[in-house]
Amino acid sequence: MTPARDGHILNPAKGEGIMAADWRDTCHPDILRVLNYWEEKRQGRLMPSRADIDPADLKPYLPHITLVDAVDDDRRYVYRLVGTKEVELRGYDPTGRAVGDAYFASSADAALHRYEDVCRKRAPCYIAEPYQVVDRYIGEEDLFLPLSQDGQKVNMILVFSISRDLHGAPPYGL
Repeated sequence: MTPARDGHILNPAKGEGIMAADWRDTCHPDILRVLNYWEEKRQGRLMPSRADIDPADLKPYLPHITLVDAVDDDRRYVYRLVGTKEVELRGYDPTGRAVGDAYFASSADAALHRYEDVCRKRAPCYIAEPYQVVDRYIGEEDLFLPLSQDGQKVNMILVFSISRDLHGAPPYGL
């Protein structure tokens, strides 16, 4: 298990990815840009609302952004919008489907755990992990950013993902 910057211990058995002790020092620069944008939009609040996020401000990143609704029914998390690069990587568009039915992780439990963790902590979550797609390995970095209409309860999660083909065995510490 690997400690995260905030002290949370990542458990690969639960689908939690590999994290550097201080991921901000090692993550892709675009991850930091999107995180800084989210921080700016918070304006001292716990988290910004969806209305605070202007897609025009994030234009270069839109193909890599997914918006997921946190809903109060059995679906729990539903894909509202999935960027074109995310659709291309998946091979289909899961918009409108529940994360538990159309997840992109090692298991449905692993995917749901990530969203639940963000909702519980009401704070950003960064995960970096390699995975195999047919004949190659992909390195992926995901930044989960909570959004709240009332400033307290997470009702949407903005996910920004950077993926790259690793052409070989996955690194053991992205």
